Amino acid sequence: MKTSKKIISGTIIAASMLLLAACSGKSASSAGAKSYDRSISWMTTSELESLDPATAGDTASEEQIANTYEGLFRLGKNSKLEPGVAKKAVAAKDGLTWTFYLRKNAKWSNGDPVTAQDFVYAWKRQVDPKTASGQVNNYQGIKNAIAISEGKKKVSSLGVKAAGKYKLVVRFDYQVPYFKVVTAISLKPVDSKAVAKYGKRYGTKSAYAVYNGPFKSVGWTGSNLTWKLVKNPDYWDKKQVKLDEISYSVQKTPSTDYNLYQSGKLDAALLDTQAAKQLKGKTGYTVLTMGNTTYLTYNFKYKMFRNVNLRRAISLALNRKQLISTIGDYNTQAKSFSATNVVLEGRNFAKYVESHDAAGNKYLDVNKAAAKKYFAKALKELGVKKLSFNLLGDDDDVYKKETEFIQSALSQTFGSKLSVSVTNLPKETRLSRQSAGNFQVFLGGLTSDFPDPYHFLSYLTTDQPYNFGKWSNASYDQAIKASLTMDKDKRQAALLKAERIIADQQPITTLFHLGQAWMIRANVKGVVFNGEYPDFKHAYAVKN
Repeated sequence: MKTSKKIISGTIIAASMLLLAACSGKSASSAGAKSYDRSISWMTTSELESLDPATAGDTASEEQIANTYEGLFRLGKNSKLEPGVAKKAVAAKDGLTWTFYLRKNAKWSNGDPVTAQDFVYAWKRQVDPKTASGQVNNYQGIKNAIAISEGKKKVSSLGVKAAGKYKLVVRFDYQVPYFKVVTAISLKPVDSKAVAKYGKRYGTKSAYAVYNGPFKSVGWTGSNLTWKLVKNPDYWDKKQVKLDEISYSVQKTPSTDYNLYQSGKLDAALLDTQAAKQLKGKTGYTVLTMGNTTYLTYNFKYKMFRNVNLRRAISLALNRKQLISTIGDYNTQAKSFSATNVVLEGRNFAKYVESHDAAGNKYLDVNKAAAKKYFAKALKELGVKKLSFNLLGDDDDVYKKETEFIQSALSQTFGSKLSVSVTNLPKETRLSRQSAGNFQVFLGGLTSDFPDPYHFLSYLTTDQPYNFGKWSNASYDQAIKASLTMDKDKRQAALLKAERIIADQQPITTLFHLGQAWMIRANVKGVVFNGEYPDFKHAYAVKN
């Protein structure tokens, strides 16, 4: 689940749950009464690391993999599950065995058929400690997966097998009701023949990989900043792919990408905060809500943070709307830990939590009078007259604005009774300190690997390695455990209970769901975002 990257995001990670309209013209053809462009120009903010699903750990690479590889399922608009390589999936009554029936017309871009053995090979390769994949956590629940990744069991013991050329059987240690969603985001197959051919070079260039998704990668040499996604003629559903190519370039400076957008050389441009303010309301201005929640984490080894009234007081003192106005109003106030792209049984879970938990939200809106009362209770319970702590954050401009805002808000509310110092460090340094538990409070974020509430909520269970604050709550742990059921009603109730415990106990203080502001041309349609990166399978551009 690439937690080393995602759990500490907080500023820039791609995307949202919506359908866009955008693009400019290149080569054209007609369809019916309308004329369509067959190519668009897109951008990303960083270089690619790899086109190998097992080793890619950066968002830019994963964006390419999402469009060039296809797993058992796909995510469509609003995170709705759609068939991928699998035509259907059947779960056993106990939920511990799933059988996936694969379509026989799925092919790799070299003409090889996509088979059940390709999934077996790829999954065993990813959990193998020798591969050192950053996505091992996505295999949680598959029999022996984590033990294998830790070197405690043999790779051959992984609970997956090919029962024939087009039938894949997966066994689990416990029920994983969200597994189909995981297969739509991760757990991609690879062609073992291609991996054998290229060896360690596999995925280090466009030419050193084969693809089974809607597009092929063309022109990436391993270090250059431009390449293309080209329609894959061997893709089983190629009739639904309308674009012939997507020209990609790396643009690290928002002012530069916007200039390219204005000159017609880019069809989409990421905006910085200042540009977003200036261009809001203009044609093409688009806000993408991403699968990220930014929040404060308290370190429970310190006695003061084990006091629930102090945590409630801090939350009540923060005016999240003012914070969002400071850093960019394309962000949205968080009233759930689960991000805005998270879906449960076809329903936006973040909105569901907010609408069903009005009472529990009382600590999530600014109320300085109440904050002072809870703070006074905390001081009395702790037996002290004043408190002080350090707030840790990254050293980029956005983080600095956020930590300064929090420091100022707490100072204005509690005066001399609370002293907050701020330490802004390079991201990697902050990461290291947070992982080692060397902090009092840190500001960070979590981005979803797959849009199911369990992904977010499981991070706060006792003994979870990414529960950096070491909070422990038996009722919460039980709710998360109870959510691992195939009973939809019981699962929904358990996950809602977990969100309510977070809102009430404030083991973390959620602040906002991350957004991005873009300029996107008004004539491309069908680009789907589900919290991380664009999916171009159904994208098309109406010719101006």
